[in-house]
Amino acid sequence: MTGARRGLAALVPLVALACLGLAGPESPAAAAAPPANSVVPFGSTAVGANAVAGANAAVVGMAATPDGGGYWLVASDGGIFSYGDAHYYGSTGSLHLNAPIVGMAATPGGGGYWLVASDGGIFSYGDASFHGSAGDLRLNAPIVGMAATPGGGGYWLVASDGGIFSYGDASFHGSAGSLLLNAPVVGVAATPDGGGYWLVARDGGIFAYGDAHFYGSTGDIHLDKPVVGMAPSASGQGYWLVASDGGIFAYGDVQYLGSEGGTGVDDIVSLAPTAAPTLQGILGLRVRAAHALTPRLATGWSSLSG
Repeated sequence: MTGARRGLAALVPLVALACLGLAGPESPAAAAAPPANSVVPFGSTAVGANAVAGANAAVVGMAATPDGGGYWLVASDGGIFSYGDAHYYGSTGSLHLNAPIVGMAATPGGGGYWLVASDGGIFSYGDASFHGSAGDLRLNAPIVGMAATPGGGGYWLVASDGGIFSYGDASFHGSAGSLLLNAPVVGVAATPDGGGYWLVARDGGIFAYGDAHFYGSTGDIHLDKPVVGMAPSASGQGYWLVASDGGIFAYGDVQYLGSEGGTGVDDIVSLAPTAAPTLQGILGLRVRAAHALTPRLATGWSSLSG
């Protein structure tokens, strides 16, 4: 049932449940919530479920490596936590920031990443080049996310009012900045060729620009919890939306790979696709800012730095 949110036990393969440390669908433990500050794998991805230990600030975003063998988590102070084959290239954890970090994007080869702050400031690490920022602009609304172009030669920033800021080889294809929105925008995702992008709002409304097509939304559905992020398919012909309770909504050519809906979770903050170009899984990031837990390692991966 594309576009519908279903309980975790309904369709998640047992191998994924095992990675999560959960029991089979007939066990009461199947509805158990994952630990705070942790990553939740959906589908057949081999990426493990790890929890951040020692975070000085709330984790606010994530990005997966190109082969899906690892990921980075970023905290609001710019601290970086690296897992699997994701390498640590630097962070703003020791810097005094003018505004909190709200998101990140990885370079195409996974050799670096950008961090973006709510004032539009950009911080580049590894092979990520600086192409400009909105840090010196007077914004009508705070920046809430970013997306990189396919070649890594530019990026888009999106504000909560739907405004788009394009840098480097990222072309401007339109924005919702002049629209009266029913709910604020919470994220942006680019099409595979960089010829367009989607904006997603808190109510699950989708705004498609350039060669990004509309495949459906939750804008006309009563949601239990707000949408907090999205991830496109490798083909660009579909996307997943995730709500703060871990509910997953699948549209277009993407498969429903499970959800945390109904487990009592209410602090999912991000979503990332894995294992491009096959995209056999997605990652949900669960965060509770007031807690820092001992890592729960499903694959033996460990945190490198923060």
